[in-house]
Amino acid sequence: MSTVIELTGLRKEYRRVRGGRTLAVDGLDLEVPEGGVFGFLGPNGSGKTTTIRCLLGLARPTSGRVVVLGAEVPGQLPRVVGRIGSIVETPQLFPTMTGRENLRLLGAMDRIGHRAVDTALERVGLADRANDAVRKYSLGMRQRLGLAAALLKDPALLVLDEPANGLDPAGIREIRELLRSLGAEGRTVFVSSHLLSEVEQTCDAVAILKRGRCVACGTVRDVLARGDRHAVLVRLADLDAGLAVLRGAGYVTTRSDGHLRVEIPDDRPDEVTRTLGERGLWVTGLRAEEASLEDLFLEITGSPETGDGHSMLEVGR
Repeated sequence: MSTVIELTGLRKEYRRVRGGRTLAVDGLDLEVPEGGVFGFLGPNGSGKTTTIRCLLGLARPTSGRVVVLGAEVPGQLPRVVGRIGSIVETPQLFPTMTGRENLRLLGAMDRIGHRAVDTALERVGLADRANDAVRKYSLGMRQRLGLAAALLKDPALLVLDEPANGLDPAGIREIRELLRSLGAEGRTVFVSSHLLSEVEQTCDAVAILKRGRCVACGTVRDVLARGDRHAVLVRLADLDAGLAVLRGAGYVTTRSDGHLRVEIPDDRPDEVTRTLGERGLWVTGLRAEEASLEDLFLEITGSPETGDGHSMLEVGR
């Protein structure tokens, strides 16, 4: 499998107005394989959008090497830019023009015909609103129109910064299915997102950034397997007695939703059942707790959560 994006020692510093420098990306090494959906995560200040801007030639690295589709960026970017579609931050659109007119104007710059415009509108679910002025679009609809613009060139690589921003649950589901279908076609979709549950459901592989460095990278399954903690969910008749016994034996145990959650760093559930059995407490149900990307993210980065249960991830900064 070939590599579509290759970063070697990427470093980006910004000069402060009052003197000194801010280090946004610190020696980042990353390889993104061809095909599928690749998730790009990181807490506030981790360097996600700075990295994306370097990928697209919108920012010049302080040092390091950036290769996209076999071309070094920024010097050789013109050779492959026609094969790259992107959304960085909020798409810029003409509000008094219709969605179709916006796309036709963008397409004309690259000699893209009207049929490609109609196809892109259909793919993002805007065909029935294509003749409405963009000022009448919701934020989610504008995001979809931006994604349609990114698809105009029929790109081999899509670089998307928060493509589901502003969408309702139904719209998020549609974008999820669209990204999956694009990846299944053999395209590479490189997507930044703060919706961890969506990344887990959508992406084939993921990279997690912390302070400008990659701290975890691989398939979603492999990255989840890196978690230090394992836990089992235990059911038994007397939860209070079981809680006391397990805590007395040194297990980190909590009670929730009719079961006990028991952390077992060495992944030995048989020791939990033995400990309970020795005290005459018999297990009626035992299953491994499924690891989540959100739990692992918090474990790796220590990033706090917001009130809605989502981690405080960087929305493209």
